[in-house]
Amino acid sequence: MPANPTFLDRLKNGSPALAAWCGLPDPAISALLAREAFDAIVLDLQHGAIDFTPAMNAVPLIAAAGKPAVVRISVGDFAAASRCLDAGASGVIAPMINTLEDARRFASFMKFPPLGERSWGPHGALTVSGLQGGDYFKAANGLSVAFAMVETREALGLVDDILAIPGIDGIFIGPSDLSIALSQGRHMDPTSREVEEALDHALSRARAAGKIAAVYAASGERAAELVRRGFHLVSIASDVSLIRTGAQMALKAARA
Repeated sequence: MPANPTFLDRLKNGSPALAAWCGLPDPAISALLAREAFDAIVLDLQHGAIDFTPAMNAVPLIAAAGKPAVVRISVGDFAAASRCLDAGASGVIAPMINTLEDARRFASFMKFPPLGERSWGPHGALTVSGLQGGDYFKAANGLSVAFAMVETREALGLVDDILAIPGIDGIFIGPSDLSIALSQGRHMDPTSREVEEALDHALSRARAAGKIAAVYAASGERAAELVRRGFHLVSIASDVSLIRTGAQMALKAARA
């Protein structure tokens, strides 16, 4: 959780950030990827094999590499957002934010009063940030980045209102689920014309609101395209796909 500049400052004012997406439960994997040139590490508690305890064990290892940890919580588990921040995570992604009430509840767990209702108990965050309690309290709302996921028709239709909620720092777009929603379940195609139009729309609305637009990319090539389009944070592939790709490349070279 770098305090100067903050993760939020880095996303708003720096060059586009690239994140590694991790779902495997061994904290050593995310710690290893944090030592590479990624700008952040995402820990996926929604669909990954990783659960809360190993994810929180990974946070200080990621921080030791000088990188921010971002956690995607399970659907509706907003209380877990506060626990992730207490452990030292720099950001939280909340999936399936489909109503304004969803967004407000998520924001309330992400920010201390008067902005939200987060309660006190940053056991790991004090160590990770290097701040004393009072200083951390003053800075914490700027250190915790709240990403509301936009992955349904409902969320896309409310994107301006979601972005306007105090405490929501940005949106994170899930192209696969968005493609399922926009096609009414007919197919899953994260690069379909409907998804491409939705990405451009969501990105423009986030920029107009002065907030962060983040997105998932299935490959480095797709990530490069989304970076060129102006997304602030792009998460690349997953730890599983990175391992498989590395293995395939090594085998191909060995058998050449």
